[in-house]
Parts: sequence; C-alpha cells; structure tokens
Amino acid sequence: MIRERWTVLFLRGEANAVRQYSLSRRAVRPALIGLAVFVVLFLGAAAFFFHDSGVRVRAANLERENQLLEQELEVFQARVVDFEGRLAALAEQDRGVRMLAGRMGIPDEVLEVGVGGPGLASPGGDELWTLDPQASEMAYANRYDIDFLERKTDLLEKSFKETAVLMEDQWERLEAMPSIYPVGAFRLSSRFSHNRFHPVYKSYMPHMGIDLSTASGTPIVASGPGVVTFAGWKHGYGNTVEIDHGYGVMSRYAHASKLLVYVGERVKRKEVIAHVGCSGTCKAPHVHLETHVNGVPVNPLMFMPWSPDS
Repeated sequence: MIRERWTVLFLRGEANAVRQYSLSRRAVRPALIGLAVFVVLFLGAAAFFFHDSGVRVRAANLERENQLLEQELEVFQARVVDFEGRLAALAEQDRGVRMLAGRMGIPDEVLEVGVGGPGLASPGGDELWTLDPQASEMAYANRYDIDFLERKTDLLEKSFKETAVLMEDQWERLEAMPSIYPVGAFRLSSRFSHNRFHPVYKSYMPHMGIDLSTASGTPIVASGPGVVTFAGWKHGYGNTVEIDHGYGVMSRYAHASKLLVYVGERVKRKEVIAHVGCSGTCKAPHVHLETHVNGVPVNPLMFMPWSPDS
C-alpha cells in the first residue's frame, strides 16, 4: 500500500540549491500542532515582553511623578510656614490696634484657634496612605495647617472689622497715643523682651522697652501729647522723662544727657523733651523707650504705624 507523504521544498533561487523534507501523512498533524503551539508561545512571550516593558516605563513615570509631587508639597509647606509668620505679624498689629481702640488684645489661647478644634481625619485614613505613607503624612500636615490658618485669618478679619467700628468714635484717644518714634534716624539695637541678655550685667533679665541707638545730643521728642509726670534721675535709667498720655497710657524716655521739661508741664507730640545720652546703666548713646498701659509694660512697637524692619 502506497503511503501518502507530504514534501516541503526549500529553494534558494539556484537550480541546484534545493532542499526537501518529507513527512508521512501521519506525522503532518503533530508537526502542525507543534508549530501552532510554538507560534502561540512565541506570540505570548512577545506580548508579555512588550507589556512588561510598558509596565516598567509606567512605573518609572509614576515614581518620578511622586517625587515631583513630594517636592511640590515641600515647597507648599515652606510657603505655609512663611504665611504663618506673616499672620503672626498681623496678629501683633491687631493687638496694637485693639489697644489703641481701648480694647484688650485677643488672648493667645483664643488666637490659636487651630489647635484642638474640629479638625481633619488622622493620617492613615485615606487611600493615599496605602500607596505612599510619607506623601499621605505630608498632605495631612498641609491640610491641617491650611485649616488652622483659615480659621486664624477669619478671626483676625472679624477682629479688624470690629476694631475699625470702635476706632471711628475714638479719634481723641488715638490722637493721645505715643505713636511716633522719639528720634529720627536710629538703629533698633534692642527689642522688648522678658528675657534679654543684659550687656552690662551679663545675665538674662527682662527688657520692658526698646532701645533706639543714635548719636549723643540728638533731640528726643514726645511720642504723643500729655503731661510730664516725672523728669529727673531714676536708678538704672539715668536722666528720665515720663509722660502721662491719658487713658491709662504712659511713655518713658531714659538715658538722656539733658532734660528740657519739668513735672506738670503739658507737652505736644514732636515737642523736644530731652537730648540723647548714656546716663544710668548703659554702654552707648541711645534712648530707651517704654510704654505702659494701666501700669503694665507693653511693646512700644504696638503703637507705631511702621516697624523698623519694614
């Protein structure tokens, strides 16, 4: 019996370059199945290779995006810190304005409206935590800070509006406040502090005023109108002038070289009351300015329309 066979010829284009392979009919089917399996496996491997390459590329891109997002979060956090500093300066100005209007400043515990109030869910409670815990914590910190700053801003805005209404009827009080610097050109050499290192006693002590350094003999003017309640020598302060501005407000000018006013004299704003010197406990010519409200020392800069740092 003649068996059918399948013959495959391979031609190279030359007459004598012919190769042939013969398979029996029974062997053709397994060969075709094997070839088909090989083709399927080859195509599957190729597909897996290209898919895996795409996944790796996408993973690398996602990692780079995460890095960029974290950098953006850090920049944003730095801006939040800067905004906090600016809000703190505004809060200090608000305290001064409220004092000028005859109101007490907002207590610090009230001003810290963002602490302990209704807040956000704790970190770890969002989907981002399962993907990137570090980014989730940074995002939570930024959301918390923004929430705090928004409430603090709302409080200051409300305070400014309330104070503006009160100030409309208190121009006489405002006119009496010590709101100009007692010398022209100066350097703010020491600030109001409850724990300043004293340059003479070499220890930390309260400094209940500000020091304005300038040349000896420079005229010292009254920061506001009022009545002189003290003009003479005071221990530690040297030659000193104290002016009662009314409304419980008093200003003190110390370390003068010469006094030009007497007790009971009524002075105007910008009127020369003394000359700069270095009397009392000091190391260089300057005027030490204090402001007291109802007997309590406060930062004189609260009453000034501008700060030496601005």
